[in-house]
Amino acid sequence: MTDATPPSLIVEMQGIVKRFPGVLANDHVDFELRPGEIHALLGENGAGKSTLMNVLAGLYRQDAGIIKVKGSLVEFSSPRAAIQAGIGMVHQHFMLVPSQTVTENILLGLDDPRFFMRLNEYDAKIAKLGERFGLKVDPRAKIWQLSVGEQQRVELLKMLYRGANVLIMDEPTAVLAPTEIEGLFQTLRAMVAQGKSVIFISHKLQEVTAIADRVTVLRRGKVTAAGVVTKGVTRQELARLMVGREVVFSIDKKPRQPGEVILDVKDLQAENDKGFPALRGVSLHVRAGEIVGVAGVAGNGQTELSQVIAGLRKCRQGEVILNGDRVNNRDTLYGIQHGMAYVPEDRTHVGSAPNLSVTDNVIMKKYRKPPISRGSLLDMGAATNFAKELKQAYDIMVPTVNTPVRLLSGGNLQRVILAREISGQPDFMVAVQPTRGLDVGAIEGVHRLLLAQREVGAAVLLISEELEELLSLSDRVYVIYEGKIMGEVKIASTEPDQSLIETIGQMMTGTPLEQIRKEGSLAHG
Repeated sequence: MTDATPPSLIVEMQGIVKRFPGVLANDHVDFELRPGEIHALLGENGAGKSTLMNVLAGLYRQDAGIIKVKGSLVEFSSPRAAIQAGIGMVHQHFMLVPSQTVTENILLGLDDPRFFMRLNEYDAKIAKLGERFGLKVDPRAKIWQLSVGEQQRVELLKMLYRGANVLIMDEPTAVLAPTEIEGLFQTLRAMVAQGKSVIFISHKLQEVTAIADRVTVLRRGKVTAAGVVTKGVTRQELARLMVGREVVFSIDKKPRQPGEVILDVKDLQAENDKGFPALRGVSLHVRAGEIVGVAGVAGNGQTELSQVIAGLRKCRQGEVILNGDRVNNRDTLYGIQHGMAYVPEDRTHVGSAPNLSVTDNVIMKKYRKPPISRGSLLDMGAATNFAKELKQAYDIMVPTVNTPVRLLSGGNLQRVILAREISGQPDFMVAVQPTRGLDVGAIEGVHRLLLAQREVGAAVLLISEELEELLSLSDRVYVIYEGKIMGEVKIASTEPDQSLIETIGQMMTGTPLEQIRKEGSLAHG
């Protein structure tokens, strides 16, 4: 798998240990990076990937272990020290000032220019650097005017301008549309061709096999595979290294004829937390026995849409009709009473009460009714038995149902939430980012539960930033961009063709479906 005699190394990390209160994030981790390679660091959220790279980037100091750059022992006290050694990190959440231009952001914090800003000169330098690495962006544009993909290019240019030879990309595709992902991959290949080395942090197996030369896998802070050559490695092998067991990737989605419309959203308009328009006339519907997906790059109104439907946010205009009744601008209880289940994207602060037990969390929608309540009193025996039944049925891995849910892993906490919502036998469920941060094994379990709801005739609205998830589970997909629906496509297969993926990708970046079809017909005419 790994070469017997590797060439000289640009980075060596040996025996790295990093502890936080109650957590051993990195447990004697070894990692090596060769010149001119893309080396993926693979593992689920919480595996220790970002922590390890934050040590290399100078954001954290290791508790034990050593780092060598080009054979020399180094100690980084700050990110500035790391960049001086040629190591730069592009974080998942960008570190940019929205009101400043591209050039101003790239120069921010540098000693040169010190007193006088010769903008034309620096604009030209940055434009030339962008051309060299295929990072096209207007140096004079302000950050708030740029798309997410363009902002990521600015972060890359910022590191390259500072002379980085090693670029650490932390979950770089999490905020990108499919077309932008392919553009990023082309940029990374161009950088490697010009002598740079890239560390690609990810938990997405397909991307790792597509872009990386080698891969190191972390599980619970430990290395389970070091420097594996990706050519010829299957997703199944990588998944086993990530979670320690076999994972089934194929989804058995049986053909189904949907029933009557359960959810009907009409011309919905709403604002975000800052008072700006977030939904601009959204209309969609979901029928019984189907899963309908909502695709879009993060921040295009998905959160606000789910909150208006669930009764957590007021809408300014439009209607949300559930089972024939108008439920928008009412409290959440009204929606629950009309057959709604809600799986929020924030499972810790919105989806659960962290300090309460598993039992308390699963009875939150049932404590008013028998057998959980007897008049004004709770029957704790009945509540405990109910929780034990759900623990068994939904494979919730917990010592006892009296355990506070804050002690559960992300996957087990999501099972608790799904168990609570599904056990109410809802007519309609809205699930928002239901697999975010879960390992591939837990993802498999969540997908089965959502498909089971489809099979029993429930209507499911699935809002996700994982396009592969949407395409494999959904019967139809709406694409949202800046609070508007760009179009709707039917998903005829769990493995859709590339043209459909490209069409959805174009809509995710703001091109309406009608325009795509018109341009396509003109091209073929």
